[in-house]
Amino acid sequence: MICSMSHKGNCWDNAVMERFFGTLKSEWTAGQRYRTRHDARLDVMAFIEMEYNSQRLHSTLDYRSPSEHALAHAA
Repeated sequence: MICSMSHKGNCWDNAVMERFFGTLKSEWTAGQRYRTRHDARLDVMAFIEMEYNSQRLHSTLDYRSPSEHALAHAA
């Protein structure tokens, strides 16, 4: 594993991932109890594909979903 921090004390390095994991924990997995790691993995993948990338609007993407943003830049 390689550390992604650019320099000591830079709180913005991981801001996007911190936001993602906060949303995942508070809106999707809060209170969930999974029988297996496989079940947890499938649920997190569903969140990423069905909710986060397809439905959720992101202010940094001009209030588009990541899927819409990718399509707009693919053309």
